[in-house]
Amino acid sequence: MIDMPAVLAVFTVYIVGVVIPGPNFVAVAHKAVSARRSEAFALVAGIVLVNLFWASSALLGVGMIFTLFPWLALAVKVAGAGYLIWFGYRLIAHAAPGSGVVGAAGGVNSGFRSAFLQGVATNIANPKSVAFYAAVFSSAAPAHVSMPTFAAMLLEVAVVASLWYGLVALVLSHAPIASAYRRSKAWIDRACGVLIISLGIRQLFSR
Repeated sequence: MIDMPAVLAVFTVYIVGVVIPGPNFVAVAHKAVSARRSEAFALVAGIVLVNLFWASSALLGVGMIFTLFPWLALAVKVAGAGYLIWFGYRLIAHAAPGSGVVGAAGGVNSGFRSAFLQGVATNIANPKSVAFYAAVFSSAAPAHVSMPTFAAMLLEVAVVASLWYGLVALVLSHAPIASAYRRSKAWIDRACGVLIISLGIRQLFSR
């Protein structure tokens, strides 16, 4: 039997957590306007996959693990913040109008694979995701869930994340928006880089 009240509680908490802008949103938005639409969707797929990993970990008790081993939570936090700062710096460093897209590669297949791995790296190193799933998401789920309930919660995570980030990628990858980005590439890349670095610094020093 599926515990529908628990599934609805997780849905309510999760949809709020997803739509609040963070590193994932910035990464999807930047990829959508700066690369092929297929690459933006590949990045979304990487983010969704890691969302499923964090959701599974939360339901299996990762919050308790971080409580028992606070040094592990600190290590994940520092490593994630470091990646965001590095990624933001890379955006700024490659912000010249004639420079290539950060993380882009030679062919369609390599570009797709690179975007997917970028989505994985961005989300798995995202301190916001770690904190959300370890604290908020896990507290919304009951201590013990049946397999059908577990599957239902993972399904709603996959659907909500895919729809939200997919919509962002679809809207921002339209030709007029992408053309506007190319006209102001340097400034937009620098703004995205500064934003991602600030998110990393904020997460690094947050309690």
